[in-house]
Amino acid sequence: MTRIKFIVSYDGTGFCGWQKQNHEKRPSVCQTLEEALEKLFGHKILLSASGRTDAGVHALNQVCHFDTSNNLIERKNWDMAWALRRFLPDSIVVKRVWIAPERFHSTISAERKTYKYLIFNAQRPSPVLSRYAGWVRRPLNLDHLNQTSQFLLGFQDFKSFQSIGTEVRSTNREIFQANWRWKNRQTAEFSITGSGFLKQMVRNIVGTQLFLEQNDLPATEMKRIIDLKDRKFAGPAAEPQGLYLFKVYYPQDLDNECREL
Repeated sequence: MTRIKFIVSYDGTGFCGWQKQNHEKRPSVCQTLEEALEKLFGHKILLSASGRTDAGVHALNQVCHFDTSNNLIERKNWDMAWALRRFLPDSIVVKRVWIAPERFHSTISAERKTYKYLIFNAQRPSPVLSRYAGWVRRPLNLDHLNQTSQFLLGFQDFKSFQSIGTEVRSTNREIFQANWRWKNRQTAEFSITGSGFLKQMVRNIVGTQLFLEQNDLPATEMKRIIDLKDRKFAGPAAEPQGLYLFKVYYPQDLDNECREL
């Protein structure tokens, strides 16, 4: 068996999320990719990914892997990403592909991830950006938002920002970086990098920060909410369309063992 690693970008608007949902009529990103890969490789594909994105959430660099019995060693000049294009919708693009060592696992091997959240900040919403950014009408105070972000840093229990639906052994995570900046005059960007994230954790963090800032509450409320370890004390989840899985990081020695197709 040969292990294949690839990076995929997708617009999550028309999907029920990464994972297939039994009650959903919309396709999942995973299902759509598996069906395309099965057409290309001619056998059943079981796909794994670095993490699951919710309905409406986008990815710029989702990392996946699967195993195939096909002999790809001799296909030195085969462009798998290009070959997949005819089986995929325009909303999903495979960007790069590697033959990976057997010990590589897109989920387990990941060391950290970066998510980004975009907000269109203007008096009126944008019909062009409505699928790709949240919208806040009242002017944003990024100084206040960055003050709340400082309480996220370090290793701590983020149970207050965990939505129900996925059981985990621990709600402790480490956040290495979290900050807000202006991308342009009307678009604010929140960036956060951590060892891992709970279900809807980033959206719940952004929603809580916005709630505190928009209601003129002190930034120290963020620490109190974290310490309470109870979802009911945090703010509402931010809209899914503003969230992007930006990058997934793996050990350098593992990356060095991957050979690009």
